[in-house]
Amino acid sequence: MTAIIPYNREAAANYATRWAFDRNPRYLDFENMGGDCTNFTSQCIYAGAGVMNYRPVLGWYYNSAADRAPAWTGVEYLYNFLVSNQGNGPFAVETDIHHMEIGDFVQLGNLGGHFYHSPFICNIIGSPSLDNILVAAHTEDCCNRPLSTYTIAQIRFIHIEGVRK
Repeated sequence: MTAIIPYNREAAANYATRWAFDRNPRYLDFENMGGDCTNFTSQCIYAGAGVMNYRPVLGWYYNSAADRAPAWTGVEYLYNFLVSNQGNGPFAVETDIHHMEIGDFVQLGNLGGHFYHSPFICNIIGSPSLDNILVAAHTEDCCNRPLSTYTIAQIRFIHIEGVRK
């Protein structure tokens, strides 16, 4: 029987703050292979979830650069995994800005509907808004950067609901 455990938002945010301008040597840096943003966001989520999903192809896991699921490093794959996951690991819903919390993340896209960046929410000052949501990210390394400083054609808000173990 699968148990639902809480997602540790504080641990995830602390990880994001610790590694925003550095690279955890446990993970390959994908910066020169298309970007490291989703790899970093997956690391942050894992710091708060502590559970991976080893389902071949459609899971969410990282053992090494050669042994990882597409959802660990791919923007669309991560989104698809989290919003449809019924197995082990974190699960999420796409929601609106008002339901965002520390430990969630956003994805930025272009007008053509291609999402290309996954900043992680490490802080929220007051009520969630583009000015008050602060993110950490790799590729363009940052920590506590207001979402409002990005050029945003499209945005989706992904709220982690919990973790199945």
